[in-house]
Amino acid sequence: MIRALRALALVAALPLLASAQVGKHSFVDPNRASEADLAALPGMNVTLAKAVIAGRPHLSMLAVDSLLGQTLSREQRTALYEKLWLHINLNKTTREEILLIPRSGNRVAREFQEYAPYKGLPVFRREMGKYWDAAEVARLESYVFVPIDLNTASDEDILSIPGSGPRVLREFKEYRPYRSMEQFRREMGKYWDAKEVSRLERYVVIGQ
Repeated sequence: MIRALRALALVAALPLLASAQVGKHSFVDPNRASEADLAALPGMNVTLAKAVIAGRPHLSMLAVDSLLGQTLSREQRTALYEKLWLHINLNKTTREEILLIPRSGNRVAREFQEYAPYKGLPVFRREMGKYWDAAEVARLESYVFVPIDLNTASDEDILSIPGSGPRVLREFKEYRPYRSMEQFRREMGKYWDAKEVSRLERYVVIGQ
């Protein structure tokens, strides 16, 4: 009974969660982690860690998987992805990429893609809540993101981007309204190198 009440409470709380568009997780980010942190993960070593760093920015989890697949087996990579992950874009992801999520499968891929494009994570929570309990929806959400609109995103949305902070928030908002991604790249290039701009760009769009 107590467990059931807790589950109901979680479901009731879902609409009240932050509107941030990047799922919260504690995974090691292949685009940002140090060599030591990468090398310490299951199946990893210093050589693989250096290869991951050399390949940055990784623009999809498929790219990460392709790199690691040269050395690690499917079973090793599945175990690793409980600890290492790059958020997948719900509005652009493929079935192949969704199936990289540990403990996913054909049903997860089907339901993820059925409701795309998503306007935000609250929509994802609502739709996935038709099939899984709150704990599983939260787990799945931790692997995904919905791109934020550069011209309308809230501070909370912007700060949900991995590696974001006050400076990213300030510079993203300073140049509104954005007319094109070329403008975004040009303006952000004043503050970060091309690799970091590319990393940030994967989380944003202009006009949803």
